[in-house]
Amino acid sequence: MSAILLNHINDVKTYIYKWKNENLKIGLVPTMGALHSGHVSLIKKAKSMCDKVVVSVFVNPVQFGPNEDYDKYPRTIEKDKMLCDELDADIVFAPSANEMYGENVKLSNTDLTFVCPPYNYIDCMCGKSRPGHFDGVATVVTKLFNIVQPDYAFFGQKDAQQLYIIKKMVKDLNMNLEIVPCPIVRESDGLALSSRNAYLSADERQCALSISKALFEIERLYNQKITDANILFDSALAILNKNLELEYLEFRNFDTFEKVDKICKNTLAAIAVKIGKTRLIDNIILG
Repeated sequence: MSAILLNHINDVKTYIYKWKNENLKIGLVPTMGALHSGHVSLIKKAKSMCDKVVVSVFVNPVQFGPNEDYDKYPRTIEKDKMLCDELDADIVFAPSANEMYGENVKLSNTDLTFVCPPYNYIDCMCGKSRPGHFDGVATVVTKLFNIVQPDYAFFGQKDAQQLYIIKKMVKDLNMNLEIVPCPIVRESDGLALSSRNAYLSADERQCALSISKALFEIERLYNQKITDANILFDSALAILNKNLELEYLEFRNFDTFEKVDKICKNTLAAIAVKIGKTRLIDNIILG
């Protein structure tokens, strides 16, 4: 079955209204496109739980900073549509920025209503180096939830801070849907799948393999009952390739998002690095 490609909000709402009247369960997989096997796992999970699946493909300008990669972010809508066809998605929603935010609107909180997550959860990790990023994420995700009205929305664990913030937003704002976390999908060599991997040269990609190796070493040591975060940090740092610029390596309770010194059940070990001009993130959940 071919997925229906829609570019306009009202066209999506027409289908949603019909599906709601038929009491069908609707799943949403929000993406920025350049779909890979990680996205495939999200769509398959959505298909297993829902009667109808909407895949949104939208490179969201309000979550990119002025010096980030918005203009060069890979856009492969034809390939994305073909993949969604193969996976039996029902709708591919690929709006323009004007469709999502209106024409002649300044994409800032001086002219546009933003959804702003709590400061405690955005002034850390990725939010430190990407001010305003999570405001942009929360805003576009809220808009997609309002447009699609899903019963379930599917997000990958690789963006762990984003996942936590969206789950909290849904709870705090009494949104009528369930967030379904999905595991990280990795290449056979351990590298976490990311659309930004396409930026890496062959040498950079080899260097990037040390990211997951460092996380797996943390997991190995934790399984040997080593719970001191400083020891785990130093052990991981020794494995990271020296050509990687470490932005952060942190341990946080994934129930509260508080930073921890002693690792316990459901602790997130999260890392961000830069290699050349490319920023990569990865994580593992311990316990």
